[in-house]
Amino acid sequence: MSIQINLPEGLKISAFELQVLLAAKLFEEGLITSGQGAAMVGLSKQAFIELLGKYKVSVFQYDIDEIEEDIANA
Repeated sequence: MSIQINLPEGLKISAFELQVLLAAKLFEEGLITSGQGAAMVGLSKQAFIELLGKYKVSVFQYDIDEIEEDIANA
């Protein structure tokens, strides 16, 4: 799929960084897997997972309620 995005004039961002931002957000929202995100940006799964930290995206797909429930059931 190919899409066109009109970015603000003077924005200093590379095509790769835009791809990573999109893949990270889709992963964070649970819409794609880490393998799919890696494929989107042309990286290994391990490299993509490591890169997620730069964008403050957790590889653990739990919300706070799930974590608290797990703790309560421990």
